[in-house]
Amino acid sequence: MPDIIQLLSEIQQEAEKASFPIDEPVYLAAGLKPTQPILYAGNLNSQLCFFARDLGKDEVHASQPLIGAAGKLVRNGLYRAITQETPTKSTDLQIILDHVLLTNTVPYKPPGNKAYSQIVKKRFRPFVERLLVLHWQGSKIITLGNEAFNWFTPYSEKGVLADFFQRSDRYSATIEVNVVAKDSTGNLHKKLITLMPLPHPSPLNQRYYSQFPQLLQERLAAIF
Repeated sequence: MPDIIQLLSEIQQEAEKASFPIDEPVYLAAGLKPTQPILYAGNLNSQLCFFARDLGKDEVHASQPLIGAAGKLVRNGLYRAITQETPTKSTDLQIILDHVLLTNTVPYKPPGNKAYSQIVKKRFRPFVERLLVLHWQGSKIITLGNEAFNWFTPYSEKGVLADFFQRSDRYSATIEVNVVAKDSTGNLHKKLITLMPLPHPSPLNQRYYSQFPQLLQERLAAIF
């Protein structure tokens, strides 16, 4: 397997080449260098990945994705699906990291709660591709929200993912994409990945927030 430490180093080198929006005060408060990437948490040998938009304040302080309010909903649901029990303490939720990979479209926190621009996503896309294709051994990805799902648009024919997302069963159906990555020598690698979209589990997502736990359990029932 390629060296994940080398990948993290290359991401930081890219971040230091030219400035882009980073919520520097949050990193400094957490005792982290703002250009230090927080790429993933969990098990690279797992079959399932959760793919979200970007990091929040809680994620920076914990140095791992999906650990804030929305992330706890995901972790709680995973814990229930894996153990058939309800977590009784926050440390219980660490168990799920043995069973899943958690990552984002960009391994940095943008200022405020504003999504990164397509320019920034494109800049860091090759590194996320390498994580998913060369380092992670799984093939099933639950995307959280529109931004995360749309990140995969380049890996299907024009309009295919957009048409899929218009379907009424988009949060129960699946769609396959071929994600492509270049290794450090420039060789191309492909991986067939099954996307399993869900709405973003943010309290601000009033339409789906109350439905999210049930939608998540239905997705996980097909895996665990």
